Amino acid sequence: MTKKTGNQVQNPSVLDNFKPLLIDVAVPLGSYYVFKDAFGMSTFAALAWSSVVPAVRTGWSLVRDGRTNGLAGLILVVNVVSLLLSFVSGDPRLMLAKDSGVSSTVAIGILVSVALGKPMMTAGMKPFLVKGDAVKEAAWQRLASGAAAGSADFRRKEKAFSVVWGVVLLAECVARFVGAYTIPVDTMVWLGGVFLMVAMVIGFVVSGGLAVGPMERMLADEVAAGRAERPAVTVAA
Repeated sequence: MTKKTGNQVQNPSVLDNFKPLLIDVAVPLGSYYVFKDAFGMSTFAALAWSSVVPAVRTGWSLVRDGRTNGLAGLILVVNVVSLLLSFVSGDPRLMLAKDSGVSSTVAIGILVSVALGKPMMTAGMKPFLVKGDAVKEAAWQRLASGAAAGSADFRRKEKAFSVVWGVVLLAECVARFVGAYTIPVDTMVWLGGVFLMVAMVIGFVVSGGLAVGPMERMLADEVAAGRAERPAVTVAA
């Protein structure tokens, strides 16, 4: 989602795109230990109450934005359905496993966006490369539209960036699901956050080397090519 400040439009950074995901890790983790240790709740009750926050946050973001966000809506449905199933079963491990459902929803959403030719993660990467420079913005548009010589390779790298994040989050989802049923619950509560942090580090490193670096060089080359092709201005005597 873009943000407007005065007459300027600010595109979200990659970190902005993942901020809700980070909040959905930090808040439930802290509240779990508060509910369990400070209030003496059972493991299941502490997990249940700490899981309400992400669902409420996602629902509120949809109401606040005043428009439908397909991915946010899907995440909200996954959270609500998982919570209901967990209450029916009373199984704390199922409560932990539901977090993998959220990760997989994001991952699948990213991969589907690539298949549709509209890589979701581009919105977070583009501001990092363009940096508000009108010349770089024009060069990006030429590369993305197919008007530049290096367009095909540029668009492949653009897709690769989103694919890396989709695959990394999908792997994190599998790790969370396996951990939910093989690792002690109290350990998995904080270890799930570690899984996400590790996944994000891997995502930044791999996507940076595979896509961001090459795209930055292609963008610089296109800027230089645009300047070279610009006709010289003659001044009449």
